[in-house]
Amino acid sequence: EVGRRHDLPKINILDAKACLNDEVPEKYRGMDRYVARKAIVADLDALGLLDKIDDHTLMVPYGDRSNDVIEPWLTDQWYVDAPTLAKPAIEAVERGQTQFVPKTWDKTYFEWMRNIQPWCISRQLWWGHQIPAWYTPDGEIFVAHDEEEAYELARAKHGQDIVLTRDEDVLDTWFSSGLWPFSTLGWPEETQELARHYKTDVLVTAFDIIFFWVARMMMMGLHFMKDVPFHTVYVHALVRDEHGAKMSKSKGNVVDPLGLIDEYGADALRFTLAAMAAQGRDVKLSTSRVEGYRNFGTKLWNAARFCEMNECVRTADFDASKVEQTLNQWIVGEVQKTADKITEEIEGYRFNEAANATYRFIWNIFCDWYVELAKPLLQGDDEAAKAETRATAAWVLDQATTLLHPFMPFLTEELWQKTGEVGTPRAAMLMLSEWPRHTGLVDAKAEAEMDWVIRLITEVRSVRAEMNVPAGAKVPLILKGANAATEERLARHDGLLCRMARLSNISISAELPEGSLQFVIDEATGGLPIADVIDLSAEKERLQKAMAKLDGEIKKIDGKLGNEKFISKAPQAVINEQRERKATAEAEKAKLADALAKLQAAG
Repeated sequence: EVGRRHDLPKINILDAKACLNDEVPEKYRGMDRYVARKAIVADLDALGLLDKIDDHTLMVPYGDRSNDVIEPWLTDQWYVDAPTLAKPAIEAVERGQTQFVPKTWDKTYFEWMRNIQPWCISRQLWWGHQIPAWYTPDGEIFVAHDEEEAYELARAKHGQDIVLTRDEDVLDTWFSSGLWPFSTLGWPEETQELARHYKTDVLVTAFDIIFFWVARMMMMGLHFMKDVPFHTVYVHALVRDEHGAKMSKSKGNVVDPLGLIDEYGADALRFTLAAMAAQGRDVKLSTSRVEGYRNFGTKLWNAARFCEMNECVRTADFDASKVEQTLNQWIVGEVQKTADKITEEIEGYRFNEAANATYRFIWNIFCDWYVELAKPLLQGDDEAAKAETRATAAWVLDQATTLLHPFMPFLTEELWQKTGEVGTPRAAMLMLSEWPRHTGLVDAKAEAEMDWVIRLITEVRSVRAEMNVPAGAKVPLILKGANAATEERLARHDGLLCRMARLSNISISAELPEGSLQFVIDEATGGLPIADVIDLSAEKERLQKAMAKLDGEIKKIDGKLGNEKFISKAPQAVINEQRERKATAEAEKAKLADALAKLQAAG
């Protein structure tokens, strides 16, 4: 590069064996490079021309296989005029014909493409696509599709047969790969496959080959096909270990995906990577996350077993917009909202948001709440309500299975086939079924009522957990300041609330009993008298001890983070871990302080 900037002549001083050639003084000709260097230094010293010898730190390139030092050596090579090809490829991204997701990567693309150099496409390897060029003994070149055509070209020019030798080099891997979007579809013939599949929609790739592969495909596609090869380039995150370090064999932190698949299943690994693939962030992969999502798949399977045991069978005439039970009106509305959310996130390439929305719906809304809230209806005496709930549960299970399919294709396809053995016959495999798109299923009144039920149960459970109320102990709930709407809701859901919140009874009063733990639910204040089920003094003491322990932990972390020596020498990942531990401890302390305040207010 220095020589090119100063327009210096390009001179080869080495032969193929790294010995000095005839371009150097006669004394050094034929010398090995290492011997010659020492001889030149000695001669300079003898002539009094050597000023000093200093150590110089530099990056010495070594061959991957030979482990020998690589020297610059000029040879005849084949080049592509990359600067000319790059212009339309740059303009295509500038015009929005192809977009990068996340958009920040187009800056990387432009930086490389606007500074691109002629591209050497010949490689001295034993494998690859051999360069289609043949040489005459005097160096004349014939480029042809095959050897027969090359000889025909030579005969046509010289009027006689001439011995031709094919170029021994092969094409650069990225040259061949750059042709992939159309060369695999029968090009240059105008095949049906080429017409149908070029251009394609989305290329999913890593940031480190934007220049090597993406840019090459853009240049080749625009040159040969006169169109971009894809409208979107989705640049996925780099998968790191659970501490955020890049995986490498030397560190011993490489996570083998096949090992994870053997232990937890391909679906669990696939969902993990999707759920953690936030745009612009690296994935910190840990086996505990994969295990957790394996359990998530099991959760849906268990929900399917619940539906089977309760005779929740699909019916051909089921209309989700016609359900009458408040619980069922709520859940079909949640299906619509979740399907809309997942669709929006997938179309926006926010796969982590889509995966997490799927998780929240299946685990929290369907399994944790709907299944539990549906039990009284399924076990009750109202046959119409029971039949509607069975059909609704079966429909929701189908919807959940479909929404999860892009992230867990194997489990969901198996579940689809299993649940299809009874009820209305399946029209197709799950992978060929229509994606859920619903309108008119959200009932605002049902949504508000079930939201209130869930929040009330959650508040009671939270207070019980904070105060270590035994799981088997039932306590009364008193509501103060409840309006007419709340009273009506209590009347409709009294049994359900008592069952799920472990309450002995629910009542409305102008005042709360002394010693009640209080919480707010909309306009009302709830009170739980727990003095008869726990020792208030002992519980206060427990909370104070736990807070003191957290204070000690926070102080210890502050000592590290305030130590300049620690901050300057510790890896950033370790520093971040300490900060995360402090934030967790502070959040836990705040939670305990809130519980203690409630106890102290109760007396």
